Amino acid sequence: MPRPELTQGDRLVVKVGTTSLVAPDGEPDEPRLRELIDAIAKARSDGVQVILVSSGAIAAGLSPLGFGSRPNDIPSLQAAAAVGQGRLLGLYNSMLAAHGLTGAQLLLTRYDFMHRQQYLNARNTLDKLLALGVVPIVNENDTIAVDEIRFGDNDRLAALVGNLAHAKVLLLLTDAKGVHSADPRKEPDAPVIEEIDRITPEIEKIAGGRGSTLASGGMASKLAAAWVATFSGVGVVVADAADPDALAKVVAGRSVGTYFRPHPTRASARRLWIAFGQPPKGTVMVDAGARKAVVVDKRSLLAVGVVGVKGNFESGDTVDVAEPDGGVFARGLVRYAAHELEAAQGRSTTELAAGEVIHRDQLVILEGGR
Repeated sequence: MPRPELTQGDRLVVKVGTTSLVAPDGEPDEPRLRELIDAIAKARSDGVQVILVSSGAIAAGLSPLGFGSRPNDIPSLQAAAAVGQGRLLGLYNSMLAAHGLTGAQLLLTRYDFMHRQQYLNARNTLDKLLALGVVPIVNENDTIAVDEIRFGDNDRLAALVGNLAHAKVLLLLTDAKGVHSADPRKEPDAPVIEEIDRITPEIEKIAGGRGSTLASGGMASKLAAAWVATFSGVGVVVADAADPDALAKVVAGRSVGTYFRPHPTRASARRLWIAFGQPPKGTVMVDAGARKAVVVDKRSLLAVGVVGVKGNFESGDTVDVAEPDGGVFARGLVRYAAHELEAAQGRSTTELAAGEVIHRDQLVILEGGR
């Protein structure tokens, strides 16, 4: 099946990482930035609405503040982000202006996806900017975000923006040619996987760990982002940021990097938030009967099917639902704390204060898990 071609009115989210934007000396790589903006401008001229999710703010702010390397304390990182964000936006806008385009800054945190009104406000702003012909430039609000509302990397943010914008494709530009069949740091000749229908544990093992010391992502975070985006109906391409034609190839539906096919149905924003808005605090293991009830019969998860509990979670937290062998197949908002579930394992639901461990409206099936 061919890759989708983007046409008039389609939306494309482009995420570019720190290592692709910042030169080895820590300064913004202006030739690379200009190459990226030229490609975005070309897509805009073809009627494709482009949203740029740009990392690099902290790295771009280090030199002006006299930091020789990335600091470890939060106040210094937030100060660098405040300086660097302005530098990057200034560069982007000057380059966009050469094409008669305007960029607009959109700084988001997980809070903006956690609360419906915030989510709607962000979506309405994004829609209006695109209708006005503006190129939204999105980043995490590193200047004020704390651990509780941080994404941690812009890959996950880009995936959620893809859902927010009802994008057709998310392009993750990185320092690799795509997802290789083996870790290219260990096997340099490992070929790129052209297409992935489902992210399996075997593919995740290939991803390896984090890359540059200036960045916070890596191929593992690309796979996690692809899982989020494809679950919400957005196709994903992981491609080499050094390829000046990568964006144009994606727009034209040509082969480049690794393409992750989207799920046939787009998840609602609410279900996407349950599944991916916040990391799971633990895991509830269930027997085969409970798995069938949840996946096939679309019923709530009952305590009688619980055979194990991992983690230290409270009522209302997000938890994974897994088979005893560890295969995660669902995620949801649990109604009981871990210690309560451990005490209630295998009991009939009448012995609990309420009927369900996770109500079916708070459960999201992950179609076989990660």
